[in-house]
Amino acid sequence: MDTIAIFFLASVGVGGLVWVFVYPILSGERKAEKRMASVAKSEAVTRATRGHQKSRRDVIETTLKEFEERHKKKKHLPLAVRISQAGLSWSKRQFFMISAGIGVALFMFGMLAGGGLLPAIGLAFAGAFGLPYWLLSFLKKRRESKFLNAFPDAVDIIVRGIKAGLPLLDCMKMITIDAPEPVKSEFRAIVETQAVGLPLGEAAAKLYENMPVPEANFFGIVIAIQQKAGGNLSEALGNLSRVLRDRKKMKGKIQAMSQEAKASAGIIGALPIAVMTLVWMSSPQYISLLWTEPLGRLMLAASAVWMTMGVLVMKKMINFDF
Repeated sequence: MDTIAIFFLASVGVGGLVWVFVYPILSGERKAEKRMASVAKSEAVTRATRGHQKSRRDVIETTLKEFEERHKKKKHLPLAVRISQAGLSWSKRQFFMISAGIGVALFMFGMLAGGGLLPAIGLAFAGAFGLPYWLLSFLKKRRESKFLNAFPDAVDIIVRGIKAGLPLLDCMKMITIDAPEPVKSEFRAIVETQAVGLPLGEAAAKLYENMPVPEANFFGIVIAIQQKAGGNLSEALGNLSRVLRDRKKMKGKIQAMSQEAKASAGIIGALPIAVMTLVWMSSPQYISLLWTEPLGRLMLAASAVWMTMGVLVMKKMINFDF
């Protein structure tokens, strides 16, 4: 029995060695591998000889990667940058002083209104840390909206100027004269940055720092790629202008389609306040318990929190990003 087992294992071992070393030669696999290696080598040589033809693509890919890496590092913007994006000329010290003043004013208002210490502290905290940052966000969005309304016309000015034979920098200088704010100030910053020695592509790329919208990012990418790889700039900017106008039309359609939902949300949010006002006008003694009793004030505060959460959720649902 042991002899049969040893003979079986030896046969399996010899068969495995023959399969590994002899079968590839008999089946032609070794020749196929050599043929594939020669083809891969020739393909690599062909790619090396055609490398100069793909240099433009390599430059474009490298530029796009640089833009992506640069924008990923700027998720948390400093306060000075946020103030600049809002179109304000405040310093950080002025911003903190204004925030502190709003907080003190709301604290005094809460104390004089007889709300107590804790509500006054809550109002002061909201006024010092919430209201100023909300104001920055509101001004930033309003400024971006004005920029997007006038930006396609500015790009068209550049396209027409380039087709007429003017340099790109002279076309931008025309925008700094005729365009409305904030497009005028942003392009003036590009021209001034280029005047101190920064390449025009990098100066145009900085437009996205002060105006963080995709349209400004597209413009910076187009200018930077053209400065590095060359090409028909008027055609590229013409396509960009068409894309910007299509995005503007899409935004208008989305706003028109979402107006019904926004009106419904406004009615739902105003309904409790309207009902409360009508009840107070008809029977003030019945509803006055809400602000004369401690439990009533607690119920009003909880209702205000829940209503605020509901309004924010509805706002998130009807704000479409594209």
